[in-house]
Amino acid sequence: MTAEKVITTISWDDFVRVELRVGTVSAVEEFPEARKPALKLWINFGPEIGERKSSAQITDLYDRESLIGRQVIALVNVPSRQIGPFISECLVTGFHRDDGHVVLAIPDSEVPNGARLS
Repeated sequence: MTAEKVITTISWDDFVRVELRVGTVSAVEEFPEARKPALKLWINFGPEIGERKSSAQITDLYDRESLIGRQVIALVNVPSRQIGPFISECLVTGFHRDDGHVVLAIPDSEVPNGARLS
């Protein structure tokens, strides 16, 4: 028998404050200084938000060539976070598989950069 996970309920107002937006990866660099294998991403969220940087631990399934031009979903209204010598300005979203690898959360069709998850 498995225990069910207790899910904390948030208010509608809490959800409305979450800014999950679509952006296109415009540049990728290796991040050898990171404690865990990671990539540095530059993501274009369109004219309203502009370009933001993110560190993402996605090296098991993705490389530079597979990411350039790909749309991703990221949380854009979190504080910047210092990760070694790099400042991450948004949080790219994904799902952990059973083997621990992260699969990116992506739209299944192209949408305008900056579009908000609704």
